Amino acid sequence: MIAHLSGRLLRKSPQAVVIDVAGVGYRAVIPVSTFYRLGEEGSPVSLRIHTHVREDTLALFGFASAAEHDLFERLIDVAGVGPRLAVNILSGIEADDLVEALRSSDVARLVRVPGVGRKTAERLVVELKDKMPAAPAPGEPAAVPGTPKEDLLSALANLGYSRGEAERGVDRALREDGTGRFEDLLRRALQAVAGR
Repeated sequence: MIAHLSGRLLRKSPQAVVIDVAGVGYRAVIPVSTFYRLGEEGSPVSLRIHTHVREDTLALFGFASAAEHDLFERLIDVAGVGPRLAVNILSGIEADDLVEALRSSDVARLVRVPGVGRKTAERLVVELKDKMPAAPAPGEPAAVPGTPKEDLLSALANLGYSRGEAERGVDRALREDGTGRFEDLLRRALQAVAGR
């Protein structure tokens, strides 16, 4: 399964990109938010990838940030939401606004996203409301998507740690060595949540 692509941007449109990786062109469907973060054609590009396999299709979906990728995977876990609709949702609402709408059960905001009806919006809220990250406490800086903190939080969440455990471990890792490589910071965060 393809989980990440790094290479040269051959073509881009608001719906898809083609990335040249060692002479092979990979086409990935992207949300509009990722499109706006891409450089010009011919520039280097690196995307997180979700590989979607069905008996008649193999499709790649690309994301510029860990936060978008994580939201996409949560969206497609909801009954009736396929990868195309999930990309459409991420194209129609910023990731932070989507998290806030789900957390606050704002069905009216979700229905304004093209392709999302009331039943789908209600299902999204019911299934994802409690899975969204907690809002930062007043005065506490928010984790910005694509930053080392958000990438580490996403990695720990994918490993099964609660948001609170992940935040404690990540905060400690960043205090001890805020400029380290991702792998080193993740190792420190894992040690912190394990109590070492």
